[in-house]
Amino acid sequence: MGFRLPRIVNAKPILKRTLSSSETAVVPKGHFAVYVGEAEKKRFVVPISFLKHPSFQILLSQAEEEYGFNPMGALTIPCSEEAFLELTCSLQKLMRVDMKMAYQ
Repeated sequence: MGFRLPRIVNAKPILKRTLSSSETAVVPKGHFAVYVGEAEKKRFVVPISFLKHPSFQILLSQAEEEYGFNPMGALTIPCSEEAFLELTCSLQKLMRVDMKMAYQ
């Protein structure tokens, strides 16, 4: 009874490729991916419904001013990760309130 270490060693690069490609994996229907951050960009997947909110539209305008419009590249938002998280959390709360009011 022995172990076949070469198979384990050979599997490591495949696993790394799989994990790194998972960041660009398919985005769920009704969502889109954005990259946010000042120094290091972090990927977020957000609902398309955010696009109609004026505060998110301001971020998109800032992105267009800073980076231009490139439909083939990733959408990059020029703000800090903390500011983006704060905005998206408040938008999610607004969406929940809107949904509750719609069902009343």
